[in-house]
Amino acid sequence: MASKTDNKKRQKRVITNHDLNVVAYRSVLNQATFNYERMQSIGFTASMGSALKKIYKDDPKTLSTVLHDNLEFINTHNTLLPYLQGLMLSLYEGGEDPETVKKIKISLFGPLAGIGDALFWFTLLPIMAGICASLSSDGNVLGPILFAVVFFAAFLLRFPLAKIGYKTGTSALDKLQENTKRIGNAASILGVTILGGLIASYVSLNVLTVIDIGHGAEVSLQTDFFDKIMPNLLPFAFTFLIYFLLKKKVNPTLLICIIIVLAILCSFLGIL
Repeated sequence: MASKTDNKKRQKRVITNHDLNVVAYRSVLNQATFNYERMQSIGFTASMGSALKKIYKDDPKTLSTVLHDNLEFINTHNTLLPYLQGLMLSLYEGGEDPETVKKIKISLFGPLAGIGDALFWFTLLPIMAGICASLSSDGNVLGPILFAVVFFAAFLLRFPLAKIGYKTGTSALDKLQENTKRIGNAASILGVTILGGLIASYVSLNVLTVIDIGHGAEVSLQTDFFDKIMPNLLPFAFTFLIYFLLKKKVNPTLLICIIIVLAILCSFLGIL
């Protein structure tokens, strides 16, 4: 009987926009106490602490249970984290059983990690890094500024995400998952285009060897052979050779050492 009374009390909304903003702001430190046993759990729980105390101010026993539950293993995308926190706070505040909320958290943090990593770490930031590096190499101050703006925009995204999670619940996640594939495909096309331009612009590989064909005539392997087949053929082939070796699990440090040694040797012999 007591639980029904408690649920009715909790159905009265006590979480404000300010509370959600505090949660979103504190979520920046989600990985400050990262450890390999529970990953992000300490930062995750700490960022929601003040809101949970507000919800369960008259029920310290349940508050203790909720805090303990949230100290269990969690590892998700840091930028999208406030969405999950907003959703959980909405459920807690509505009187949902903490065990049910715990199961929802466990079922959602994995998909959120996949969505966030695909959109941010594998798409947005690599593309922006390529564009900004290109601008910076030309002495354009807009390069580092633009990259900083993108990072700051990702930080600001936390605040509306907390509110969306709180107001719309799991339905917003379903819609995001439906559109992630389309967004990812479009971004991948853009990323491949930019990558091709970066290879041609920043990977320099020229064969210096010149062959004497007699009668005072010479043939340059670079200009008269490789460039005739396809401009920047060697940088293209070299880049994809390295990519192939990385896919075959060749140690990146070993590859770097091999490249340095070959570059010095070929330069000494006058080949490259």
